[in-house]
Amino acid sequence: MNIKDFSIERYFAKYEFTAKYLLSSSDCDGFPMQYVLDLASNEERTRWETLKLGYTETRGSLELRKAITQHYQHISVDNVVVSSPGEANFALMNVLLQKDDEVICMSPMYQSLYQVAKSIGCKLVFWQAEIRNNQWYFDPARLESLVTPKTKLIITNFPHNPTGYSPNADDWDAIIGIARKNGIALFSDEMYRFLSHAPSNDTRSACDLYENAISLWGTAKTFGLAGLRLGWLTSRNTEILSKVEAFKDYLSICNNAPSEVLATIALNNQAKFVGPNILKISNNLKLFKSFCERNAHFLNFHLPNSGSTAFVELKIKETAMEFAEKLVRDTGIMILPSETFDYGTKHTRIGFGRENFAEILGVFEQYIHR
Repeated sequence: MNIKDFSIERYFAKYEFTAKYLLSSSDCDGFPMQYVLDLASNEERTRWETLKLGYTETRGSLELRKAITQHYQHISVDNVVVSSPGEANFALMNVLLQKDDEVICMSPMYQSLYQVAKSIGCKLVFWQAEIRNNQWYFDPARLESLVTPKTKLIITNFPHNPTGYSPNADDWDAIIGIARKNGIALFSDEMYRFLSHAPSNDTRSACDLYENAISLWGTAKTFGLAGLRLGWLTSRNTEILSKVEAFKDYLSICNNAPSEVLATIALNNQAKFVGPNILKISNNLKLFKSFCERNAHFLNFHLPNSGSTAFVELKIKETAMEFAEKLVRDTGIMILPSETFDYGTKHTRIGFGRENFAEILGVFEQYIHR
């Protein structure tokens, strides 16, 4: 497969570990390993202390899969395959899709969610975001108009990276209904699951609502444990998961043994991770809303209803890429330009999951005024 470079990750590779400030990170601050271990049950602590660094089960340990299933309504341990999130996406696309299949995906969107399909030779059809009532919005009616007899897969991502949008229950049911009515598989990226800014914004997992949905979740965003490098696919379609498991034999084969234990502890103590992350996101959103009100000449901000990011319009003469390069050079602040999302040249992603957010805004505001 000849696949295009991953623009977002290549841009992060350039600056993530050298820039003084990160204003576009989609994850929250990482929790210390000791924080996780202090939450362990006696059984989990024993498992950690007696862990042997041998091979693990391809699908993930039974203890981990049990911990995962408690967060779903219709998923058992046989409906789970654990891997790294990117690997899960790569494997799923390769077992589901063939050249010339039609795939509907959202725009803007995290590149790996459509680039793998494009590299397989699929025809991509983009479900474009729009602004409605001063918020980002994905219209189910527009999605339905894109479906054809050749549509093989619909790809969704809620809470959405980068806009921070999640549909209400009626719109989500409509999206699920479109896939079911047309017999189309639905791949639902749910990496920001439970990071809702209000309980009413929580979106039920697609795999609980539709038998041919495959949901992706993991430890990076919800839990602030990106370093574990673990995610999982859940689906009631066991045939698809068996194919993913077999494909994984050509990739990682199995998972990191210490990460599986740590992820199990985290899943069994979800509130201890989600609560602090939601509080941090909420506080930073308030700061950013005030910042944008003071600097309305420079930024156009649509308030997100979920997740840890927003997609903000820059009222600038140069391109977002040109401004981003200048900003990091002059201030040490890294922002992610919209060119890395294949979405025009005038937007940037803002991330709300970092403790030093107020400090970054202070430096940014001085720069804008200067």
